[in-house]
Amino acid sequence: MSMLKGAIPNLANHSKRAAPSRSRSAGTKLLLSSQETAEALFLRKVRAFCNSTDIAKNEAQVIKSENTFREAGKTRTVFDFRSYMHQKIKSVNRALDAAVPPREPIKFHEAMRYSLLSEGKRVCPVLCIAACELVGGQESTAMPAACAMEMIHAMCMMHDDLPCMDNDNLRRATKGVHPKTMVRAIGELARLIGPEGAAAGQVLDLLSGGKSDTGLEELEYIHRHKTADFAEAAAIVGAMVGGATDEEINRLRKFSQCIGLLFQVVDDILDVTKSSEQLGKTAGKDLLANKLTYPKMIGIEKSKEYAQNLSKEAKEQLVGFDPEKAAPLLAMADFVLHRQK
Repeated sequence: MSMLKGAIPNLANHSKRAAPSRSRSAGTKLLLSSQETAEALFLRKVRAFCNSTDIAKNEAQVIKSENTFREAGKTRTVFDFRSYMHQKIKSVNRALDAAVPPREPIKFHEAMRYSLLSEGKRVCPVLCIAACELVGGQESTAMPAACAMEMIHAMCMMHDDLPCMDNDNLRRATKGVHPKTMVRAIGELARLIGPEGAAAGQVLDLLSGGKSDTGLEELEYIHRHKTADFAEAAAIVGAMVGGATDEEINRLRKFSQCIGLLFQVVDDILDVTKSSEQLGKTAGKDLLANKLTYPKMIGIEKSKEYAQNLSKEAKEQLVGFDPEKAAPLLAMADFVLHRQK
């Protein structure tokens, strides 16, 4: 990757150390063969997509609909994802509120609480809790780690909204776990948010804007780090404090990588198909800033196909887990795929 080597010479090599191997999915191989990069083709497909109902399923219907998990030829009906998310978000918000109470210096802590407690999807902390519960852990065990994930996420969102990045003015310790497990979890978290992970993705996203020689491989590198590493950290830390085996951790690692990348692909699609009011942030900014996006590089149809493949690949990682415990993560994959904001 010429851009990686030229812009920050040591970053690509550094990111290889101690990082799990990541085989390229069938969806990625499909994308790498695509040549649909022409501006006219892209704009034409945007217009066609805006008039279609193909992927723009009503979010409420997706969440309310019954999710099913098929294993050994049996179909089992599971719970309402909306209710599950509502309950978990309330728990996370209570824990965040308690973690950062208003105290002296008041102005300083008011600023912290304003950023941390503002309305958000809380996907990372809920993913952390769901992964913990999937492998037999309890919500209370995962909550400190879940709050840490949301605090780091809030910090990264503030970085993203700075003038040099997205320039957006519309957004905002654990009991019962062995010390060795906590050290291992902290190590994973540090790797995935640091210079080998989310920070690397943010830097390369900043450096790649407007460059004509940047390709699909660089785009995937950016979003596997900037976005997918966050999801991976949430799932892996939750699984570790929940007592997961190495095999379960590896499967959740793959699940969360797919979910994180899926989130970004859908985000890119929504950026060119929704209004600022619908998104809660400035729409169409990436296109105007000539930033790398999946629709720009491969077109709307290929982006939709890639999103479907990532969702399918994520769900495959959950086969073999307890169906009831896997239900929140299966529903989360549907939610991320069909979200409208």
